[in-house]
Formats: sequence, structure tokens, C-alpha cells
Amino acid sequence: MARIPYISEGDLPADKRHIYEHIAATRGGIDGIGMPNSFRLLMNSPDAAEAVGQLGEHVRLHSTLDAVIRETAILGVARALDSGYVWAHHEPVARAVGVRPAVIDAIREGRAPMGLPPKEGVFAQAGNEFVRNGALSERTFQAIEHLLGAQGAVELVVVIGYYAMLNAMLVSLGVEPEAHLEASLPE
Repeated sequence: MARIPYISEGDLPADKRHIYEHIAATRGGIDGIGMPNSFRLLMNSPDAAEAVGQLGEHVRLHSTLDAVIRETAILGVARALDSGYVWAHHEPVARAVGVRPAVIDAIREGRAPMGLPPKEGVFAQAGNEFVRNGALSERTFQAIEHLLGAQGAVELVVVIGYYAMLNAMLVSLGVEPEAHLEASLPE
């Protein structure tokens, strides 16, 4: 249950409504449903929502990472944190951008990277390692840098860090998944 009220555009002062409108246009429209609950709660502090939204916009819409790599890593973070909210938002995106069903299933079931080709498993492993250890191991980082280069390695760490941070905020604020979403993570 949400610990603070969900905010709509009409709840904001006129000078802050542009923040809501921008987030709704760039983040809320991704699934075609509108402003996600995560940002509706963050709008209790419009300037903070704007800052989080800018990083999220970069991660989702402007990163140099291939969408399959990005979504594989996001699912790895979601699974490691047992984040039904992040999983429910990103499993459909992962499928839409071409993450193989076997990869999604391995992450959901907690088997990844076992049984996956190294070039797929390492991105799920990175999300899991970051959450569990607070950083990537030297071996995992070297594999990622080898595959993606320095810029890609930084982009991947930013994606993973963003979703770990977002989940901490979601849990702390009591964000509830939207009614149309289903988190299919095992208990």
C-alpha cells in the first residue's frame, strides 16, 4: 500500500506541471497506459521526480546499449531484488525487444547465468552481482568490458544502478503495481 498519495497532474502547482507532462510523455507512454505509479508517487517532490526521470529517460531511451542487453540486465536486477514491480514493467518490454524466452525463464527461475550462453548470461549475472555484492566482480566486469567496451560497461553499470535505486524507492514508498500488470516471479 502506498505510504503517500499518488499525484495527478492537477494536484501540482502550475509551475511544476511541465515536469509531470514531460515524464508522462517520455516514460509514462512507454506501455501506452500513462504515468506509472512509480512516478505518480515521486511527483510528491516534483524536482526529485524530474531528476530521477531524466536518468531513467537516458537509460531507457538514449543509452548506447542494445535493448536486449539493457532489458536482460534490468530483469537480472528485478529478480535479484524480487521486485515484482520492475519485473512486471520490464518482462513485456524484454519480450518486445527480442530477449529470448529461455533467457527470461532462466532469470525468473533464478538459474541465470547457468544454462545460458555466456554472451547472454553475463548481463543477467551483472544485475545479480551488483545487487548482492554492491559491485561487479573483476571477472564479470572484464567480460562486460570485453563485450561492450568502456562506454558500454559504464552504461550497463548505470542501468543496473538506476533500477536498484528505483526499487529501493519503490519499496520505501510502498508503490503498488498498476492493475493491468502482473509480476510472474516465483515466491
